[in-house]
Amino acid sequence: MTGGMRRACLGAAGIVAVPGAAQLAMQAGGTGQKVFPLPSTVLASTWGMASDGTFWSSAAATAGAWAEAMAVSAAIAVPLGLVLGSVPWLEYAVRPVIEFARPVPSIATLPLVLLIVQDNTKTEVAVIALAAIWPILINTVYGLREVDPVARQTLQSFGFGPLSVAWRVSLPSAAPFIATGVRIAASIAFVVAIAAELLGSGMNGIGSYLTLAESGTGGLSPILAVAVWSGLLGLAINGALEAAERRAFRWHHQLSAALAGAA
Repeated sequence: MTGGMRRACLGAAGIVAVPGAAQLAMQAGGTGQKVFPLPSTVLASTWGMASDGTFWSSAAATAGAWAEAMAVSAAIAVPLGLVLGSVPWLEYAVRPVIEFARPVPSIATLPLVLLIVQDNTKTEVAVIALAAIWPILINTVYGLREVDPVARQTLQSFGFGPLSVAWRVSLPSAAPFIATGVRIAASIAFVVAIAAELLGSGMNGIGSYLTLAESGTGGLSPILAVAVWSGLLGLAINGALEAAERRAFRWHHQLSAALAGAA
């Protein structure tokens, strides 16, 4: 059994074991059932939701806003990161501003952005992009630091300008770090998308569907079922991006593994 297969089997065992243990403990002790439904009840609601067209329409709306926000954040963060990573004095000047703005929860800016934009969809995209931009930006700057200075100096000695050096050397070398930043940002953006839909009135998506589930008569089971599906969708997004990253930058992972083995 390969290492990847072994990790997948262990992960699947954990997914089965934790709800199973909770089910047995709640049935044996009779505790918690007045507050939380049995995992089997939540699983039944989750399975029933698989054929709910309204839920999948909401999921499609969330995915659309998420994808648009990721495109916007990458289009801003990657060029800005390349500039900051290539010009040290500019990075030193901008770094305090970045460190001040980065911890601010983007969801806290929702009322302000809605007041300025006055459009629910564009507001959601802006808030998501604000959360996703930081991991991509930081990883891009960090990736620029790992560029081989000899390769950069060699192109400069042959008369290549800063843009040509960035395009031919800096960007390809920093690409694996940028991809990691995009993968991290994707998970954050998905969480913020649902949170924005929960807090923002008139928005479509999983968050608004969850609001309707809370006001229904089905108890906690539909709410937890939405949480389960959200987790599964987030897991699928992360898995797809991780697989694409490994496939596109296989050489980088092999080099990292070789260096780790040598250490």
